[in-house]
Amino acid sequence: MDRHSTPPPAPRAHWTPAKQRIFLAALLDSGSVAHAARAAGMSRSSAHRLRARLAGTPFDRVWGQALAEHARRLADPFADPVETRRADGEKQARP
Repeated sequence: MDRHSTPPPAPRAHWTPAKQRIFLAALLDSGSVAHAARAAGMSRSSAHRLRARLAGTPFDRVWGQALAEHARRLADPFADPVETRRADGEKQARP
């Protein structure tokens, strides 16, 4: 390499389907986008960019559901983890 050439750019990390699954699971557990992104080996800002790019997709919807479920668990830590809520807010048992 001569003195005037620049080194090639470092390879960029990409959001693979596996990283998306890791992120969403960690988001459900932690409620923290920063923590979940680190768990997936990505940055918080790249996670937000991905969500914006995938607005309206299952990834976007599950992100919102994960945060809502995490908040529900914090609000009632002794609730039955098998119990879920219908869209109208009524409780129902999971099959």
